[in-house]
Amino acid sequence: MERASQDISLSDKKREDLLMLLKSAQAEYRHIPRAFIVDTAKALGLPENQVFGVASFYAFLSVEPLGKHVIRICQNLPCYLKNSRMIIDSVKKKIGIIPGETTPDGRFSLELVSCIGACDVAPAMLVNHDVHGNLTPQRISEILNTYD
Repeated sequence: MERASQDISLSDKKREDLLMLLKSAQAEYRHIPRAFIVDTAKALGLPENQVFGVASFYAFLSVEPLGKHVIRICQNLPCYLKNSRMIIDSVKKKIGIIPGETTPDGRFSLELVSCIGACDVAPAMLVNHDVHGNLTPQRISEILNTYD
């Protein structure tokens, strides 16, 4: 019985290590490269598909290259009720891409997410790790102009 408990702990430790490594790769490369997934799977003794599954599951991780600045717009109920559609349309118009795309110059990527934890300032968006709330089309233009 003691051995099974140790195996579970080891497995939990591997999961913690995996998420930490994937977050680090995301920060360094702006996505999680295929080679990193392969190397990490070998290093942790995990199947590649399990590492890929974790890398592709979480909304703040990406296996595809992202722009220098990732815009995440909340479309959960509080933001939706405060007209998040207008915010999405304003961002699309300002940067010239639709959700799921990256600008040709690699400056911005646009993603729609379920929640960014800013319901009190809905409608809201994240640019990288910066929360911007109580958005209007005019404020969006001003905000995005501050990101090089």
